Amino acid sequence: MYIAYAESGTTAGAGWMSWVMIAVIFAALYFFTIRPQSKRDKEQKNFRNNLKPGDEIVTIGGIYGKVVRITEDRVVIVVGSEKTKLEMAKSAINSYANPSNAAPASAKTREAEEPEKESKPSPKSIKKLGAAKKEAETIADEAEKTVAEALDETAEKTE
Repeated sequence: MYIAYAESGTTAGAGWMSWVMIAVIFAALYFFTIRPQSKRDKEQKNFRNNLKPGDEIVTIGGIYGKVVRITEDRVVIVVGSEKTKLEMAKSAINSYANPSNAAPASAKTREAEEPEKESKPSPKSIKKLGAAKKEAETIADEAEKTVAEALDETAEKTE
């Protein structure tokens, strides 16, 4: 009876499940490590290929500079107030110096194409502005009187 139980195939099912678990582990490894890294590498390659003269960049070593000339695999940048030129490999460039440069070109063109929407002031904000204007005029009148009095006192003292 013991032999019949062992031959029924219960151990064969356990072997199949172990292969499934190994496949699941490799799939998780791919989706959590390999795929994101390849995506970052692709973005970095596109960034380096889209560099143009005039871009302000930061190298991997932390050097800030402005791109002057670009060749196939090298970049010349200007650094410092003495305009020192450095030639380096494209792969040594890490990112833009200003985050505003990092916006994709499509977003910049969208902003340029869309006209700014004019907002209409609400009646409440108009009342607030009117009250603020009256208050500012009152303060200006008081300041004018104070300056005039100070000038009069100075004129009396000098005579």
